[in-house]
Amino acid sequence: MTVSDETGAGTRTAEKARSALTRWLGEDARGRTVWGRGRVLAALAVLTGGLLAFPGIVPNTPGRLGSLLESFLPWLGLVIVVLFGLAVLRRSATALIALLLPVVAWAALFGGLFRSAHAGDVDLVVVQHNVSDENDDPAGTARALAEAGPDLIALQELLPSALPVYQEALAARYPYHEVRGTVGLWSVHPLSDTRVVDIKPRDIEEYWSRGMRTVVHAPHGEFAAYVAHLPSVRLGVGGFASARRDESAERLARAIAAEDLGRVVLLGDLNGTVEDRGLAPLTSQLNVAESGFAFSFPASFPVARIDQVMARSATVSRVHTLPALGSDHLPVVAQLRWA
Repeated sequence: MTVSDETGAGTRTAEKARSALTRWLGEDARGRTVWGRGRVLAALAVLTGGLLAFPGIVPNTPGRLGSLLESFLPWLGLVIVVLFGLAVLRRSATALIALLLPVVAWAALFGGLFRSAHAGDVDLVVVQHNVSDENDDPAGTARALAEAGPDLIALQELLPSALPVYQEALAARYPYHEVRGTVGLWSVHPLSDTRVVDIKPRDIEEYWSRGMRTVVHAPHGEFAAYVAHLPSVRLGVGGFASARRDESAERLARAIAAEDLGRVVLLGDLNGTVEDRGLAPLTSQLNVAESGFAFSFPASFPVARIDQVMARSATVSRVHTLPALGSDHLPVVAQLRWA
């Protein structure tokens, strides 16, 4: 190719670009400019930004719709992507500018979760996992969790028939463990002062024990570890049924607020995301993960992290998940730094 050929090709490319830009900026068949087109898209962008910035404006009655929105708040990012594509196709500058609002709101809420934690700044590594009462390979689950090398392993949905299997499989690396009801904690460090934490909702009459507290004697100092499994939530014709979960969260929060030890770590299947106002009694007094989305449920296609690690007088610097282990939840690994 000669120099003149290259010059000609470059000129044609520039002309095509100018032509496309002129068409994009030009009027449509109805005589509307880039500023007059896409006003509905712009309104939807503003609405999306408002929901991201102020999810509390959506009331929780009826049907706890506010909690439902907050449970899937990160996924409004997909709405932004769709609106961006439509705005480009619609050739609407108004909609594109309006999209800055939800983009900034989403980045402010969730952008920090993409940060990488510093590997050297870790004082404690824990695993939180609902092992499922239908898990047909508890021994394999226990081995896989131990291979992650955490200091603590918190488990929920421990059946009496499966408990000896977990105890045997974890005994070599985790000589200390405590179980209360269907929740338990395995530790490389000594445990003491273990007790049941009553988080049972008032309308449950049968035996129901899903909370415990123990003291972990770690090299960096002792701390209280809480393990909990809050009631499940359901989505039905009546809305988002979370009343039991919310009541249980309040009971757990009161127990943690009354804890004498300054350092506290909460590990549990809380059946809610940290954005959900139903967990506000906990998130208002405990630190949540600063990095990592770690969607944990359902294991087949995770859309939310309902398995949580929170802390007082410590930073939960990063969370991530492990592969599925025969449960409908994914295990969540968390790294913590003491304040």
